[in-house]
Amino acid sequence: MDLLREIDGYCERLGPAYWAEPVNAVTNAAFVLVAIWMWRRSARVPLARALAAVLFVIGLGSYLFHTHAQVWAAIADVVPIALFILLYLFAVNRDVWGMPLWAALLGVVLFLPYAALTVPLWQNMPIFGVSAGYMPVPTLILIYAVLLQRRAPQVARGFAIGAAILLVSLLARSLDETLCAAWPLGTHFAWHILNGIMLGWMIEVYRRHALEGAQAAR
Repeated sequence: MDLLREIDGYCERLGPAYWAEPVNAVTNAAFVLVAIWMWRRSARVPLARALAAVLFVIGLGSYLFHTHAQVWAAIADVVPIALFILLYLFAVNRDVWGMPLWAALLGVVLFLPYAALTVPLWQNMPIFGVSAGYMPVPTLILIYAVLLQRRAPQVARGFAIGAAILLVSLLARSLDETLCAAWPLGTHFAWHILNGIMLGWMIEVYRRHALEGAQAAR
């Protein structure tokens, strides 16, 4: 693998320069600012704080990718996102579903074959095909929202809102190249802003549930 190979995958980038994607780079501040806000709100919920820390790293990794635009930076971009998904899944399995530790971890492991099996189903879909790698996530969030309606209605409602925001952000990500001729700036920056909001919201949904559970246990 050539870690220094350049990647040009976004409408805004017109060359190899460090600052060739200024808007895409700067809008990663959405992840960082939301992460700081959620860190401060989550002092009593350790896993929520851990998610906020990972969200902060997502912002840094994405910034590196949209400035350096090389393979190593792409890895720095996607690894924290994957970590966030898996950590959030563990938190929900353990603290919302009430699974024992082994079952919560098994649910995390099972996400990998689930994603591997469903990503190809999205690859040939119009518009969202270019974001196929992310599509298993809103699908799973919606599945959880439906299944949790009776057990945890507030969480289910929060998940439905989160999935809706994520789908809109994925639409922005997917239309970046399609609309490039008419809108040279591209739409990827909206993915950053909306996704930062969505991830912060998902942390908040979990944080509220965890605090309610702690109060009920007293």
